[in-house]
Amino acid sequence: MEKKLRRWGLMALAVLVMAVGSHFFLFPNQFCFGGVSGLSTIAARLTPLSAGTFNAAANLVLLLAAFLFVGKSFAMTTAFASLGLSALLVAFEKWVPLADPLTSQPMLEFLLAVSLPSAGCALLFHLGASSGGTDIPAMILKKHAHIQNIGVALFWIDLFMVAAGAFVLDLQAMLYSAVGLAVKTFLIDDIIGSITMCKSVMVVCEDAGPLCEYITHTLGRGATVGPAKGAYTGAEQSIVFTTLTRRQANQLRLFIRQNAFPAFITMSSTVDVFGQGFANV
Repeated sequence: MEKKLRRWGLMALAVLVMAVGSHFFLFPNQFCFGGVSGLSTIAARLTPLSAGTFNAAANLVLLLAAFLFVGKSFAMTTAFASLGLSALLVAFEKWVPLADPLTSQPMLEFLLAVSLPSAGCALLFHLGASSGGTDIPAMILKKHAHIQNIGVALFWIDLFMVAAGAFVLDLQAMLYSAVGLAVKTFLIDDIIGSITMCKSVMVVCEDAGPLCEYITHTLGRGATVGPAKGAYTGAEQSIVFTTLTRRQANQLRLFIRQNAFPAFITMSSTVDVFGQGFANV
């Protein structure tokens, strides 16, 4: 139950971050980084609908596609995020309307317009959900076209939206939008990689017993132990190999230092970890 509450709480936080970035920085500057948010910017210029209203209507249509092509579990979490985002955008438009950019610093607003929605989107992807919009076609492509890099799938879908914006937006907004799309593409994958990053740990020591006991019983992780021999001394050694989260790696480092454990240790960062115990990392 605690894990479920934590997951839904993180999804709510991600949605709030996306809504703030879109309403306060994306829409007022008429940036179009692709996606439904970008399409909403174009629609607000061409139709009587506000960006928030168009965003809500488009997300409802795409949610139906999620139920049909991606799966019920993904669609349910996406419905929560998508409807929550739409509700927040409509509420912001009503209670905090913005006719002009929030500040007189277009570069600062550009950075926030890119980074906040990208961070929220990446967190949702990590949690197995999305904010709806073109995230849904991207997830459909990932599932059925076997595209592993979600940023690439989003790029090709969003590129069409940015190209459409060329006929509506002024030159400055268009240039910002083109750069923003490129930054967003790499930023989402980098953030996901940072969230899922783990540590591959190799320890060379004489007595692997205490170390393995700490890893298996305190950290709750598995480890592989093998024999080794020192090239210079010829002494018999043991090699312990394990994969830990960053927090667990820090705990292991602290344990070794506090107990003055004689060992040679290497830790390397790794992003893709598959197997028992790492399904939800």
